[in-house]
Amino acid sequence: MNNTREVEVVVIGAGQAGLSSAYHLRRTGFEPERDFVVLDHSPAPGGAWQFRWPSLTYGKVHGMHALPGRELTGADPQRPSSEVIAEYFAEYERAFDLRVRRPVDVRAVREGDGRRLLVETSDGTWSTRTLINATGTWDRPFWPRYPGQETFRGRQLHTAQYPGPEAFSGLRVVVVGGGASGTQHLMELAPYAAATTWVTRREPVFREGPFTEDVGREAVALVEERVRRGLPPKSVVSVTGLPLNDAVRQAIADGVLDRQPMFDRITPEGVEWNDGRHVEADVILWATGFRAAVDHLAPLKLREPGGGIRVEGTRAVADPRIHLVGYGPSASTIGANRAGRAAVRDIRRLLAAELVSA
Repeated sequence: MNNTREVEVVVIGAGQAGLSSAYHLRRTGFEPERDFVVLDHSPAPGGAWQFRWPSLTYGKVHGMHALPGRELTGADPQRPSSEVIAEYFAEYERAFDLRVRRPVDVRAVREGDGRRLLVETSDGTWSTRTLINATGTWDRPFWPRYPGQETFRGRQLHTAQYPGPEAFSGLRVVVVGGGASGTQHLMELAPYAAATTWVTRREPVFREGPFTEDVGREAVALVEERVRRGLPPKSVVSVTGLPLNDAVRQAIADGVLDRQPMFDRITPEGVEWNDGRHVEADVILWATGFRAAVDHLAPLKLREPGGGIRVEGTRAVADPRIHLVGYGPSASTIGANRAGRAAVRDIRRLLAAELVSA
Protein backbone atom coordinates (compact mmCIF):
# COMPACT_ATOMS: atom_id res chain seq x y z
CA MET A 1 0.00 0.00 0.00
CA ASN A 2 1.39 3.41 -0.98
CA ASN A 3 1.11 5.83 1.93
CA THR A 4 3.19 8.60 0.37
CA ARG A 5 1.73 12.03 1.16
CA GLU A 6 1.89 14.89 -1.34
CA VAL A 7 2.59 18.57 -0.66
CA GLU A 8 3.99 21.49 -2.62
CA VAL A 9 6.84 22.26 -0.19
CA VAL A 10 8.67 20.28 2.48
CA VAL A 11 10.66 22.28 5.04
CA ILE A 12 13.33 20.26 6.84
CA GLY A 13 14.30 21.79 10.18
CA ALA A 14 12.47 24.07 12.61
CA GLY A 15 15.23 26.34 13.86
CA GLN A 16 15.40 30.02 12.91
CA ALA A 17 15.75 29.28 9.18
CA GLY A 18 12.95 26.71 9.05
CA LEU A 19 10.47 28.75 11.08
CA SER A 20 11.21 31.87 9.03
CA SER A 21 10.56 29.89 5.85
CA ALA A 22 7.33 28.42 7.25
CA TYR A 23 6.14 31.88 8.31
CA HIS A 24 6.62 33.27 4.80
CA LEU A 25 4.92 30.24 3.24
CA ARG A 26 1.93 30.75 5.55
CA ARG A 27 1.87 34.48 4.94
CA THR A 28 1.75 34.06 1.16
CA GLY A 29 -1.16 31.62 1.17
CA PHE A 30 0.35 28.18 1.66
CA GLU A 31 -1.63 26.08 4.13
CA PRO A 32 0.28 23.87 6.61
CA GLU A 33 -0.30 20.13 6.19
CA ARG A 34 -2.15 20.75 2.90
CA ASP A 35 0.42 22.73 0.88
CA PHE A 36 3.54 22.41 3.03
CA VAL A 37 4.88 20.49 5.99
CA VAL A 38 7.67 21.27 8.47
CA LEU A 39 9.69 18.27 9.68
CA ASP A 40 11.98 18.61 12.70
CA HIS A 41 14.08 15.88 14.27
CA SER A 42 14.50 17.65 17.62
CA PRO A 43 12.32 16.48 20.51
CA ALA A 44 10.88 19.94 21.20
CA PRO A 45 10.78 23.49 19.80
CA GLY A 46 13.95 25.57 20.00
CA GLY A 47 16.18 24.38 17.18
CA ALA A 48 19.82 23.97 18.23
CA TRP A 49 19.31 26.50 21.02
CA GLN A 50 17.59 23.90 23.21
CA PHE A 51 20.88 21.98 23.43
CA ARG A 52 23.10 24.89 24.55
CA TRP A 53 24.86 24.72 27.90
CA PRO A 54 23.08 26.26 30.94
CA SER A 55 25.76 28.90 31.57
CA LEU A 56 25.07 30.47 28.16
CA THR A 57 22.48 32.88 29.47
CA TYR A 58 20.29 34.98 27.21
CA GLY A 59 22.27 38.09 28.15
CA LYS A 60 25.44 36.50 26.72
CA VAL A 61 23.84 35.75 23.35
CA HIS A 62 25.06 38.16 20.68
CA GLY A 63 23.10 38.83 17.52
CA MET A 64 19.93 36.88 18.28
CA HIS A 65 17.52 38.42 15.78
CA ALA A 66 13.77 38.04 16.28
CA LEU A 67 11.78 35.77 13.99
CA PRO A 68 9.67 37.60 11.38
CA GLY A 69 6.33 38.90 12.58
CA ARG A 70 6.90 38.49 16.31
CA GLU A 71 9.45 40.12 18.59
CA LEU A 72 11.10 38.46 21.56
CA THR A 73 10.58 40.95 24.39
CA GLY A 74 10.96 41.02 28.16
CA ALA A 75 13.31 38.02 28.39
CA ASP A 76 15.35 37.76 31.59
CA PRO A 77 19.02 38.09 30.59
CA GLN A 78 20.03 35.81 33.48
CA ARG A 79 17.97 32.84 32.25
CA PRO A 80 19.64 30.16 30.11
CA SER A 81 19.28 30.97 26.42
CA SER A 82 18.16 27.36 25.86
CA GLU A 83 15.02 28.05 27.92
CA VAL A 84 14.30 31.58 26.66
CA ILE A 85 14.62 30.79 22.97
CA ALA A 86 12.91 27.40 23.18
CA GLU A 87 9.88 29.05 24.79
CA TYR A 88 9.94 31.81 22.17
CA PHE A 89 10.07 29.30 19.29
CA ALA A 90 7.28 27.22 20.83
CA GLU A 91 5.05 30.26 21.21
CA TYR A 92 5.90 31.33 17.64
CA GLU A 93 4.86 27.95 16.24
CA ARG A 94 1.55 28.19 18.09
CA ALA A 95 0.89 31.82 17.15
CA PHE A 96 1.25 31.17 13.41
CA ASP A 97 -0.15 27.62 13.50
CA LEU A 98 2.90 26.14 11.76
CA ARG A 99 2.10 22.56 12.87
CA VAL A 100 5.68 21.34 13.05
CA ARG A 101 5.96 17.55 13.02
CA ARG A 102 8.50 16.16 15.51
CA PRO A 103 10.49 14.18 16.19
CA VAL A 104 10.89 13.20 12.53
CA ASP A 105 14.26 12.10 11.15
CA VAL A 106 14.78 12.77 7.45
CA ARG A 107 16.84 9.90 6.09
CA ALA A 108 17.15 10.74 2.39
CA VAL A 109 15.79 12.97 -0.36
CA ARG A 110 15.58 11.28 -3.74
CA GLU A 111 14.29 11.93 -7.23
CA GLY A 112 10.68 10.77 -7.60
CA ASP A 113 8.28 10.54 -10.52
CA GLY A 114 7.00 13.51 -12.49
CA ARG A 115 9.73 15.90 -11.37
CA ARG A 116 8.73 15.43 -7.74
CA LEU A 117 11.10 14.79 -4.85
CA LEU A 118 10.67 11.94 -2.38
CA VAL A 119 11.54 12.78 1.23
CA GLU A 120 12.07 9.54 3.16
CA THR A 121 11.62 9.94 6.91
CA SER A 122 11.03 8.04 10.14
CA ASP A 123 7.39 9.09 9.72
CA GLY A 124 6.92 7.80 6.19
CA THR A 125 7.56 9.34 2.78
CA TRP A 126 6.55 12.77 1.47
CA SER A 127 6.31 13.63 -2.21
CA THR A 128 6.99 17.30 -2.88
CA ARG A 129 7.56 19.67 -5.77
CA THR A 130 10.07 21.80 -3.86
CA LEU A 131 12.23 21.53 -0.75
CA ILE A 132 13.58 24.04 1.78
CA ASN A 133 16.52 22.54 3.63
CA ALA A 134 17.01 24.36 6.95
CA THR A 135 19.00 21.78 8.91
CA GLY A 136 21.82 24.04 10.11
CA THR A 137 25.05 22.58 11.47
CA TRP A 138 24.52 21.54 15.11
CA ASP A 139 24.13 17.86 14.22
CA ARG A 140 27.50 17.72 12.48
CA PRO A 141 30.20 18.72 14.98
CA PHE A 142 33.63 18.67 13.37
CA TRP A 143 36.27 16.57 15.16
CA PRO A 144 39.78 16.93 13.69
CA ARG A 145 42.03 13.88 13.77
CA TYR A 146 45.50 14.01 15.34
CA PRO A 147 48.08 11.29 15.90
CA GLY A 148 47.64 9.54 19.23
CA GLN A 149 44.07 10.76 19.74
CA GLU A 150 42.80 7.30 20.63
CA THR A 151 45.47 6.87 23.34
CA PHE A 152 44.40 9.84 25.47
CA ARG A 153 43.37 8.66 28.95
CA GLY A 154 41.35 11.75 29.79
CA ARG A 155 38.05 12.98 28.42
CA GLN A 156 37.51 14.42 24.94
CA LEU A 157 34.36 16.34 24.09
CA HIS A 158 33.10 18.82 21.53
CA THR A 159 31.38 22.17 22.05
CA ALA A 160 28.13 20.37 21.16
CA GLN A 161 28.55 18.35 24.38
CA TYR A 162 29.81 21.17 26.61
CA PRO A 163 27.93 20.96 29.95
CA GLY A 164 29.07 24.27 31.49
CA PRO A 165 32.20 25.28 33.43
CA GLU A 166 31.41 23.63 36.78
CA ALA A 167 32.01 20.18 35.26
CA PHE A 168 35.70 21.06 34.83
CA SER A 169 36.47 22.10 38.42
CA GLY A 170 40.04 21.22 39.34
CA LEU A 171 40.84 19.78 35.92
CA ARG A 172 43.54 20.68 33.39
CA VAL A 173 41.79 21.58 30.14
CA VAL A 174 43.15 22.04 26.62
CA VAL A 175 40.74 24.08 24.48
CA VAL A 176 41.20 23.66 20.72
CA GLY A 177 39.78 26.27 18.34
CA GLY A 178 40.08 29.94 17.47
CA GLY A 179 36.42 30.86 17.09
CA ALA A 180 33.93 32.53 19.39
CA SER A 181 33.06 29.27 21.20
CA GLY A 182 36.69 28.59 22.06
CA THR A 183 37.24 32.00 23.63
CA GLN A 184 33.91 31.83 25.48
CA HIS A 185 34.76 28.40 26.90
CA LEU A 186 38.18 29.57 28.09
CA MET A 187 36.81 32.66 29.80
CA GLU A 188 34.15 30.57 31.55
CA LEU A 189 36.49 27.76 32.54
CA ALA A 190 39.31 29.89 33.97
CA PRO A 191 37.77 30.36 37.46
CA TYR A 192 37.03 26.61 37.77
CA ALA A 193 39.78 24.68 36.00
CA ALA A 194 43.16 23.90 37.54
CA ALA A 195 44.77 25.10 34.29
CA THR A 196 43.72 25.96 30.76
CA THR A 197 45.71 25.87 27.52
CA TRP A 198 44.44 27.44 24.30
CA VAL A 199 45.65 26.07 20.95
CA THR A 200 44.63 27.10 17.44
CA ARG A 201 45.79 26.27 13.93
CA ARG A 202 45.96 29.93 12.95
CA GLU A 203 46.83 33.04 14.90
CA PRO A 204 43.50 34.46 16.11
CA VAL A 205 42.49 37.85 14.73
CA PHE A 206 40.76 40.22 17.13
CA ARG A 207 38.56 42.92 15.68
CA GLU A 208 38.69 46.42 17.08
CA GLY A 209 35.67 48.68 16.83
CA PRO A 210 31.94 48.01 16.47
CA PHE A 211 30.45 45.37 14.21
CA THR A 212 28.77 47.77 11.78
CA GLU A 213 26.35 46.93 8.97
CA ASP A 214 29.14 47.55 6.46
CA VAL A 215 31.43 45.07 8.22
CA GLY A 216 28.60 42.54 8.31
CA ARG A 217 27.83 42.97 4.63
CA GLU A 218 31.48 42.52 3.67
CA ALA A 219 31.72 39.35 5.75
CA VAL A 220 28.53 37.87 4.28
CA ALA A 221 29.75 38.71 0.76
CA LEU A 222 32.95 36.72 1.35
CA VAL A 223 31.02 33.68 2.61
CA GLU A 224 28.55 34.05 -0.26
CA GLU A 225 31.35 34.00 -2.80
CA ARG A 226 32.53 30.63 -1.44
CA VAL A 227 29.13 28.95 -1.80
CA ARG A 228 28.71 30.44 -5.28
CA ARG A 229 31.91 28.63 -6.23
CA GLY A 230 30.71 25.35 -4.70
CA LEU A 231 33.13 25.44 -1.76
CA PRO A 232 32.10 24.45 1.78
CA PRO A 233 30.88 27.56 3.63
CA LYS A 234 33.00 29.16 6.32
CA SER A 235 31.61 30.83 9.42
CA VAL A 236 31.12 34.60 9.39
CA VAL A 237 33.53 34.84 12.39
CA SER A 238 36.28 33.30 10.27
CA VAL A 239 36.23 36.38 8.03
CA THR A 240 35.36 39.08 10.58
CA GLY A 241 37.68 38.17 13.43
CA LEU A 242 36.86 37.96 17.12
CA PRO A 243 35.31 41.00 18.84
CA LEU A 244 37.73 42.70 21.22
CA ASN A 245 35.56 43.84 24.15
CA ASP A 246 36.47 44.62 27.76
CA ALA A 247 36.02 41.02 28.92
CA VAL A 248 38.29 39.73 26.15
CA ARG A 249 40.91 42.39 26.90
CA GLN A 250 40.91 41.35 30.55
CA ALA A 251 41.22 37.67 29.61
CA ILE A 252 44.22 38.49 27.41
CA ALA A 253 45.81 40.50 30.22
CA ASP A 254 45.21 37.67 32.71
CA GLY A 255 46.81 35.12 30.39
CA VAL A 256 43.57 33.20 29.87
CA LEU A 257 43.58 33.95 26.14
CA ASP A 258 47.23 33.10 25.60
CA ARG A 259 47.17 31.30 22.29
CA GLN A 260 49.61 28.48 21.55
CA PRO A 261 50.19 26.97 18.10
CA MET A 262 48.47 23.69 17.33
CA PHE A 263 50.05 20.66 18.97
CA ASP A 264 51.48 17.91 16.78
CA ARG A 265 50.21 14.86 18.62
CA ILE A 266 48.13 13.66 21.52
CA THR A 267 49.68 11.46 24.20
CA PRO A 268 48.00 9.39 26.92
CA GLU A 269 48.70 12.22 29.39
CA GLY A 270 48.09 15.31 27.24
CA VAL A 271 49.38 17.02 24.10
CA GLU A 272 52.84 17.43 22.62
CA TRP A 273 54.69 19.59 20.09
CA ASN A 274 57.57 18.61 17.83
CA ASP A 275 59.89 20.98 19.67
CA GLY A 276 59.58 18.82 22.80
CA ARG A 277 57.00 20.87 24.69
CA HIS A 278 54.32 18.89 26.49
CA VAL A 279 51.15 19.92 28.35
CA GLU A 280 49.45 17.48 30.68
CA ALA A 281 45.67 17.47 30.45
CA ASP A 282 42.61 15.80 31.92
CA VAL A 283 40.27 17.10 29.21
CA ILE A 284 40.57 18.12 25.55
CA LEU A 285 37.67 20.36 24.56
CA TRP A 286 37.28 20.58 20.77
CA ALA A 287 35.76 23.98 19.94
CA THR A 288 36.38 23.24 16.28
CA GLY A 289 33.08 24.18 14.75
CA PHE A 290 30.45 22.39 12.74
CA ARG A 291 29.73 21.38 9.16
CA ALA A 292 26.48 21.72 7.23
CA ALA A 293 24.07 18.86 7.98
CA VAL A 294 23.18 17.97 4.38
CA ASP A 295 24.04 14.26 4.10
CA HIS A 296 20.37 13.38 3.51
CA LEU A 297 20.60 15.30 0.21
CA ALA A 298 23.42 13.03 -1.07
CA PRO A 299 21.18 11.00 -3.46
CA LEU A 300 20.54 14.22 -5.44
CA LYS A 301 24.29 14.63 -6.13
CA LEU A 302 24.35 18.36 -5.43
CA ARG A 303 27.92 18.55 -4.15
CA GLU A 304 30.55 20.20 -6.33
CA PRO A 305 34.14 18.96 -6.70
CA GLY A 306 35.14 21.62 -4.14
CA GLY A 307 33.09 19.81 -1.49
CA GLY A 308 30.21 22.24 -1.07
CA ILE A 309 26.82 22.80 -2.69
CA ARG A 310 26.82 25.61 -5.22
CA VAL A 311 24.15 28.12 -4.23
CA GLU A 312 22.84 31.30 -5.87
CA GLY A 313 20.87 33.22 -3.27
CA THR A 314 19.26 30.26 -1.53
CA ARG A 315 18.72 28.09 -4.63
CA ALA A 316 20.91 25.08 -5.35
CA VAL A 317 22.39 25.75 -8.79
CA ALA A 318 22.24 22.05 -9.72
CA ASP A 319 18.52 21.78 -8.85
CA PRO A 320 16.25 24.86 -8.65
CA ARG A 321 13.69 22.88 -6.63
CA ILE A 322 16.08 22.81 -3.67
CA HIS A 323 16.66 25.83 -1.43
CA LEU A 324 19.23 25.91 1.35
CA VAL A 325 18.24 28.38 4.06
CA GLY A 326 20.64 28.92 6.95
CA TYR A 327 23.51 27.66 4.77
CA GLY A 328 26.64 29.75 4.27
CA PRO A 329 25.81 33.47 4.12
CA SER A 330 22.35 32.95 5.64
CA ALA A 331 23.64 31.08 8.71
CA SER A 332 23.15 34.08 11.02
CA THR A 333 19.75 34.65 12.62
CA ILE A 334 19.02 37.80 10.60
CA GLY A 335 20.39 36.11 7.46
CA ALA A 336 18.07 33.15 8.00
CA ASN A 337 15.05 35.47 8.18
CA ARG A 338 15.91 37.17 4.90
CA ALA A 339 16.79 33.89 3.23
CA GLY A 340 13.48 32.33 4.27
CA ARG A 341 11.59 35.16 2.59
CA ALA A 342 13.76 34.96 -0.55
CA ALA A 343 13.38 31.18 -0.82
CA VAL A 344 9.58 31.36 -0.58
CA ARG A 345 9.45 34.12 -3.21
CA ASP A 346 11.57 31.97 -5.55
CA ILE A 347 9.49 28.86 -4.88
CA ARG A 348 6.26 30.72 -5.68
CA ARG A 349 7.72 31.80 -9.02
CA LEU A 350 8.86 28.25 -9.82
CA LEU A 351 5.50 26.68 -8.96
CA ALA A 352 3.61 29.37 -10.91
CA ALA A 353 5.80 28.78 -13.98
CA GLU A 354 5.20 25.02 -13.78
CA LEU A 355 1.45 25.63 -13.55
CA VAL A 356 1.52 27.79 -16.70
CA SER A 357 3.56 25.26 -18.66
CA ALA A 358 1.48 22.27 -17.56
